[in-house]
Amino acid sequence: MIYICDNNIKGFIMNKIVLATILVSLLGVSTLSADSKRGQKFYLKKLKVCKKDGLKNGAVFATKHSRQEWMAFKREGQISNEWKTICPHGSKKIDKMKDKDIKNLYDFVWKYASDGESPSCG
Repeated sequence: MIYICDNNIKGFIMNKIVLATILVSLLGVSTLSADSKRGQKFYLKKLKVCKKDGLKNGAVFATKHSRQEWMAFKREGQISNEWKTICPHGSKKIDKMKDKDIKNLYDFVWKYASDGESPSCG
């Protein structure tokens, strides 16, 4: 009888472990993936100063290049430098960007590039 009880406890614990593993992996995937909406929010919150450089809004910032050009800057490790070229007044904010912010802003500029979708953002 103790043997049956031990199996039930082991099964219960295993189920909890499996469930916890699934939850952690789902949360991890959602936080690691880049997001154009978060990139848009980053632009709106941190790069408003780009208006001083003649950029009316994030759409103008994103349409400075095509998707292929944005991909090339990223592949060459020059994405941040290009953003600073487009928006010199935002250089300090760009230099302080976290990796997740860089990925999100990249997703934003790629999605709304000159040959991409039309954003409805500021």
